[in-house]
Amino acid sequence: MTAPGRHRITELPIGRRIAQLRARRGLTQQVFADRIGKSHSWVDKVERGIRSLDRISVVHTVAAVLGVTPETILAPTTSSRPEPATDVAAAVEHLRAALARYDTPTPDQPTPSADDLHHRIQYAWTAYQHAHYPQLLRTLPDLLTHTRHTTTSDAPDAAYLLTRVYRLTAHLLTKLAEPHLAWLAADRAIATANGHPGHTAAAAIALAQALRALHRPTLATQAALTAVPLIDPATTDHPAPDDHALAGTLLIEAALAAATGNDPATAHQLTDHADRHAAASHDQRRPDHGDTATGFGPTAVALARAHLAAALGDPHQAIAHHQRATASDGWRELPAEHRAAHLIDITRAYLDTGNPTAAARAIITADQIAPAETRTRPTAHTVVATLLRTAPTPGLTRLATTIGLTPRT
Repeated sequence: MTAPGRHRITELPIGRRIAQLRARRGLTQQVFADRIGKSHSWVDKVERGIRSLDRISVVHTVAAVLGVTPETILAPTTSSRPEPATDVAAAVEHLRAALARYDTPTPDQPTPSADDLHHRIQYAWTAYQHAHYPQLLRTLPDLLTHTRHTTTSDAPDAAYLLTRVYRLTAHLLTKLAEPHLAWLAADRAIATANGHPGHTAAAAIALAQALRALHRPTLATQAALTAVPLIDPATTDHPAPDDHALAGTLLIEAALAAATGNDPATAHQLTDHADRHAAASHDQRRPDHGDTATGFGPTAVALARAHLAAALGDPHQAIAHHQRATASDGWRELPAEHRAAHLIDITRAYLDTGNPTAAARAIITADQIAPAETRTRPTAHTVVATLLRTAPTPGLTRLATTIGLTPRT
C-alpha cells in the first residue's frame, strides 16, 4: 500500500518522476547532469516541468543513468483510465476540423516562436513513438493550427515544421483507422515539403501507409518508390545522414504494399534492397536517433519479412522471422509503438498456425509495452475480440474488459 503523502513513480508527472528516481540513486542534479551530458539548468527545468524531454535518444540516456526502462520515464500514469471510444472519436473530429481550417492568425493570437514549435513538435513525435495516442489527439489540433499560422510568417524552417506535423497527423490517423483523413494529411505534408528531397521522402512514408490502409497497394508502391531516388545515397551527390534510413523505410513500405497486392517477387526484391540499406546504416546511427525517427535498421527489415510472409500466406515462416527478430538486441531499441504494433500484427500468424495461446500472449505483451496501441486502435480491438472466442485466458479477458469488450458466454 502506498504510504500517505507518497505516490507510485508512474503516478507522478515526468519531471517529478525523474527527480524522484534521481534522488533514489543518490545523485545530485549536477552529478546527474554530468552523466547525461546536460547542464544543471537543463536538469532543473525538466524536473520542474518547464522543459520537456524532446528527443527519444535523450529519454534512453536518462533511463540508462537512472537504471530504469524508457517506458518507466514516459509511461502514462497508472491512475489514468483508458480513453473511451467516444472520446477518441470526438478527438478525431477536432483534428478533422483543424485540417479543414484555413484561417490566419489575428492580432490577439500571437504566433508561437519557431523554437517553441520545434520543442512541441519533437515532444509530440516522442509521444507517438511511445504510443501516447490519446495525449496526441488532445494536442495535435492546436499544434497543427499554431504551426500552420507560423507558415504565414518569415520564421525559418516554417514549412518544414508544418510538414512534420502533417506527417505525424497522417501516421496517427492511419493507426486509428481513418485512412482517408490520413491520406489528406500525408498529401498536405508532401505539398508543404515543396520539393525538398528529405522532407518529401519522409512524407511519402506516411502517404504509402495511408494508401495501404485504403487497400490501394499499387498506388502505395508507386508513392514509396517514386520518393526513393530523391534520397538514395547511390543516386544523390550529397547524401544526408538519414538517407539510408529513409530509403530503406520507403522500400519496406513498397514491399509491404507489393505483398498486399500478391506480388511476392517484387516484395522480396524490395526487401532485399532495404536490407542493404540497413547494413549500410546500422553502424552510423541507432534506430531511435535522427530527425526522421523511422526506427529503421536490420531488426526493422527482419520484422518486415515476418509481415511479408504473413501477407503472402506463409504464417509459419512469418513466426520464424518474428522469433529471430524479437530475440535480437535491436528489438529492444525499437520504439514502443513499433514493437507493440508488430506484436498485434503477428497474432494473425499465430492464429493461422492454430496457436491461439501464443496469439493471446503476443497481444498481452503488446499491451504491456504500449497500452494505447491495444486500447485505442480498432485493429487491436478486432484481434482481441477474435481471440476471446478461441483463447479466453484470464489475462486476455482482463484486457478485453479494460478495452470495453464483453467476452461471449
